[in-house]
Amino acid sequence: MFNDKVFKALADASRRKIITLLKGRDMTAGEIADQFNISKPSISEHLKILKNADLIGSERNGQF
Repeated sequence: MFNDKVFKALADASRRKIITLLKGRDMTAGEIADQFNISKPSISEHLKILKNADLIGSERNGQF
């Protein structure tokens, strides 16, 4: 069921665009950031909000 976190996450146009981008395929944070004219830290914050609302998932790949 929808809750306040979901509504807050969907209230922002950038986050709605991120969800649209991710509908078609998996993308890295860098690939998502390349689609916007905002800083990478801002994209990270948007992704964190979407993840906390359970609207997206994440996984780490590559070197740690």
